[in-house]
Amino acid sequence: MARRQDVITIPSLRSFDRTTGRIGQQFTQALRDAIAKGDLKPGQRLPSTRALSVSLGIARGTIVEAFDQLYAEGYLATRARSGTIVANVHEGASEVASRDVTVDITAVDLPLPANVSRLAAVAKALRPQGPLPFAIAHPAGAVAPDDKWRRLGNRVRATRPAAPSGYIDPRGLPELRSAIADYVRKARAVRCSAEQVIITAGTQQGLFLAATVLLTSGDSVWAEDPAYPGIEAVLGNFSVTVCRVPVDGQGLDVKEAILRCPGARVAFVTPSHQYPLGMPMSMPRRTSLLSWARNNNAWVVEDDYDSELRYAGHPFPSLQGLDPSRVVYLGTMSKMLFSSLRLGYAIVPEPLIDAFAGARAMIDRHSATPDQHVLASYMREGLFEAHVRRIRGVYAERRAALIEAIEQEFPSWATLQPSDQGMHLVLWLPLGIDDVKIADEAGRIGLVVRPISPMFANPPARFGLMLGFGGFTPAELRAAVRQLKDVLDASVGAIRGPLTKPAHLATEA
Repeated sequence: MARRQDVITIPSLRSFDRTTGRIGQQFTQALRDAIAKGDLKPGQRLPSTRALSVSLGIARGTIVEAFDQLYAEGYLATRARSGTIVANVHEGASEVASRDVTVDITAVDLPLPANVSRLAAVAKALRPQGPLPFAIAHPAGAVAPDDKWRRLGNRVRATRPAAPSGYIDPRGLPELRSAIADYVRKARAVRCSAEQVIITAGTQQGLFLAATVLLTSGDSVWAEDPAYPGIEAVLGNFSVTVCRVPVDGQGLDVKEAILRCPGARVAFVTPSHQYPLGMPMSMPRRTSLLSWARNNNAWVVEDDYDSELRYAGHPFPSLQGLDPSRVVYLGTMSKMLFSSLRLGYAIVPEPLIDAFAGARAMIDRHSATPDQHVLASYMREGLFEAHVRRIRGVYAERRAALIEAIEQEFPSWATLQPSDQGMHLVLWLPLGIDDVKIADEAGRIGLVVRPISPMFANPPARFGLMLGFGGFTPAELRAAVRQLKDVLDASVGAIRGPLTKPAHLATEA
């Protein structure tokens, strides 16, 4: 009696791209896909490695290696007197194991965890901007670190201390922590020792560390309204009640915050340069905020956003300097040097040092050690302060060019939010103009403007755009303003007559 022929044929295994090499990987993946999709069903016997080698023109050793890999992954099995068979990778699901049913596993509608949609929205909100006009934090040319940074980096990375090594203190390199403590004491009136400095991967990580250490499930917190999208993203990761507190010309309204949420445990603020509007917090408001924190055993997290870049007078001193025992101070090198450096710092009250170190160790141990060595040397040699002085002058020139261009192109209705520091300006739009729509339309012609309405807890009475100027020359900014004017003109094309400045904004120009 003739032996039953149950050895299967596999047409899909014949389509290899032999020009790219890696035939073994292609064969393994093709066989894996055929089994996973149900084209090859449990119990079916595969041809021998010798037969496949002859049929496909592949070395037998390559096929043996592929079989061994799929044995290890559970796709193949052996059976006495049957050789190699397809394993039941869908064990427990009889409809998949059936010889008569083929299932496309890519079409299965799997339920997703509750956090998926929220975190996807965070990824969209914090998506990096390209180096296009009006983008923020894209230093280049005259505002990028000069050749001294490159030469110093090459020299430092070649030294023994910066060579590859094991883990270091999660607080960061002692030399860098000392250099940062010296700098912020002098430049920002921060009161601290090097022991209180925690090196972070930027302000975003600093906010996450602060929330991790300071917040307990069920707590209430204050956050500004409008606010940096990153703080909303962080607080959404904790089971806390977020009380959005409006800001006015003096910054966060402390009295309103106490009325709305008197039992808050933490206040997250940007007192030197409110994000996104740009005003500093007045001294009476600072005093009230710190008094509230002391009287309620609460904490203040100070994001010292763009503090070094003030163009009229001296930068405002830090809030931390008024009460180091109640304030966690956050700073970053991203804006002053370049964002991809991913080095920032938190300066924390002494009782919180170990907790912050533990939280940092849980996330990623510590920042890259060679970059910490380079930055420490850059600061110790006085190059960082010289760089800040240099770029402050360049930014002041670019800011003036942007203001002049806006006033020339939009003389009848342009309204800029008063601000004398930072790397961006806020342009208020006429009533009825949607800033999100304008941002989308501007993006289609190569402009990157950020709408501010999504940064409010509720739709604001007026919409506006953040216009970054730091990474672009005066000529580039003037050309970009003309392009933005074309976008805005098209958006109001249905309105008869020239645009006029809204009466409730006229006094703010």
